Amino acid sequence: MIPRGLIVAVQFLTRLPTPRVGDLEPRDLSLSAVFFPLVGAMIGVAVALAVWSLRPVDPWVGALAGVVMWVWITGGLHLDGLGDVADAFGASHRAPERFAAVLGDPHVGSFAVMAITLQIASKLVLLALVPATAVPWALILIPAWARFGALVWSCTVPPLKSGVAERFSADIRWSMIGAWSVVLIGASAWVALPLVAALAIIPLGSLFWRWRLNGINGDCLGASVEVTESLLLLAIVLGKA
Repeated sequence: MIPRGLIVAVQFLTRLPTPRVGDLEPRDLSLSAVFFPLVGAMIGVAVALAVWSLRPVDPWVGALAGVVMWVWITGGLHLDGLGDVADAFGASHRAPERFAAVLGDPHVGSFAVMAITLQIASKLVLLALVPATAVPWALILIPAWARFGALVWSCTVPPLKSGVAERFSADIRWSMIGAWSVVLIGASAWVALPLVAALAIIPLGSLFWRWRLNGINGDCLGASVEVTESLLLLAIVLGKA
């Protein structure tokens, strides 16, 4: 029987079909957090298959397939957060008090368009440059590390206000984080050593949100996932150079 928390995590993080879960409660999202890195690995499998299947045609064709799969399978969930945060930072450059208001605005501004375009372009270029020997395992682990980061950021940075971020962090335990860190460090050391850079990237994300906002919300988590994925792709490219 598939755990309820895993189904909720798959429903929240992906567009994959799942069994129906009835009577969803706000706490279900927090209880599903333990499965976030696993769902990240599932996303990574789909991306790796897309890249690997078309890479023999041309590395750029494989990279394009990977980006399309990455966006489709996640429904652009974290890209949306990146765009919202970019708009908020852009609009509050000279008026910090505007950050929260712009972050809650559903409209898309020019900063969001630029941030999302640059993020997709970054992933396209970096996927094309990832060495063929690193493609399967590195691409499976990168989304897992990024969603592991969401657990860490939620536990180390207070929520900006009541909302998704606050509910998400309610049932996250350090024992959970410790267990996943052992799994991900071990896997990375075995098949994709440059990914241990996540041990620096993820804490730096916590420090950034504490310094910049002294808080975090769902959009900030999504933006952090996207940035972490690109930085880990860069680590693989530089580490295999």
